[in-house]
Amino acid sequence: MRRILFDMAGASLRSGANVTFRCADHVVRCPKYRRKVLTGDIERRLKGLIREVIEKKRARLIEMETMPDHVRLLVEVDPRFGIHRLVRAVKGHTSRLLRQEFPSLRSRLPALWTNSYFVATVGGATLEGVRQYIAEQKNR
Repeated sequence: MRRILFDMAGASLRSGANVTFRCADHVVRCPKYRRKVLTGDIERRLKGLIREVIEKKRARLIEMETMPDHVRLLVEVDPRFGIHRLVRAVKGHTSRLLRQEFPSLRSRLPALWTNSYFVATVGGATLEGVRQYIAEQKNR
């Protein structure tokens, strides 16, 4: 059972059975060939699916924004589970369901996501600064 001990600019100090942590990661994921397919109904459904996976994996979504050719997430994940597992779970779940629900994705792309992604721990910059950066991406 996880407890949130205190909140500091959006990042919580969280506690599990054997660990107390505050680990926030900035993740960027792109569709195959950086195609601009994350728009309209696909974008709305993608955001819902990402929220579902993050909740199921007991992580915490701090911020999320999509652009037509990439998605940015600011997430807290238990270090025992690992950010790589969360990213892989999001990739698999969203790819399978979006390609089933939107046949146009199957005809345009051999796979929805590239194999690579970007992840950085949020430590040097303030969490609020990264949160604001992600939230303002569409206004650039």
